[in-house]
Amino acid sequence: MNIKPLNGYVVIKPLEAEEVTASGIVIPDTANKEKPQEGEVVAVAKTNISDKGTELPIEVKIGDKVLYGRYSGEDVKVDGVEYKIVEMTSVRAIVA
Repeated sequence: MNIKPLNGYVVIKPLEAEEVTASGIVIPDTANKEKPQEGEVVAVAKTNISDKGTELPIEVKIGDKVLYGRYSGEDVKVDGVEYKIVEMTSVRAIVA
């Protein structure tokens, strides 16, 4: 992958939505699926500078599984693979 995010951005590869519900019901491909909100970090900007010019900590690293806002960021396709580029402030949590 040749994407290098700039100041304050992170590149996430969205994880596929669950195909089976908790009760074991299989969701068909034709069903309206919600956008995934979980993904794996594949690239992180080297800096995170606020609007006021102060340096903010970078709290995620490559390989982290994260939760992000449903409609956050930009969807891009590189080499046939879909990625999402979001601001670090849109990452809500790291999944342990």
